[in-house]
Amino acid sequence: MKRFETRITASAEDIDELGHVNNAAWVRWIQEVAVAHWRALADPADVDAYVWVVIRHEIDYLRAVGPGETVVGRTWVPDPPRGARFDRHVEFVGEDGKPRVRAKTTWAIIDRATGRPIRVPPALAASFMA
Repeated sequence: MKRFETRITASAEDIDELGHVNNAAWVRWIQEVAVAHWRALADPADVDAYVWVVIRHEIDYLRAVGPGETVVGRTWVPDPPRGARFDRHVEFVGEDGKPRVRAKTTWAIIDRATGRPIRVPPALAASFMA
């Protein structure tokens, strides 16, 4: 499986009334990391032809992140797709190496031309699994 990493720093807009990153910001970050991974690995023609949609999130909030703190977001696809779906794992780790959030999200691929789900093309799946 091919892992992807990016760094994210919590801004004032990400912080809730308790002084740490809001759950909605974590969900947004999960999506941003996944989309960046897709765009980094996918053929540009595939990016133009398909779009991914989340159909399920499972998120474990382990430690808080405050304003100005930076985390490393890591994502990977551990298993081959099942029809139109695959599971993506995401982990955010603080500068101290401790995990802050872990998530497993299920994504489905949609053909942009028809607006309908399709089976994940084998060559596309291979680009994430190799």
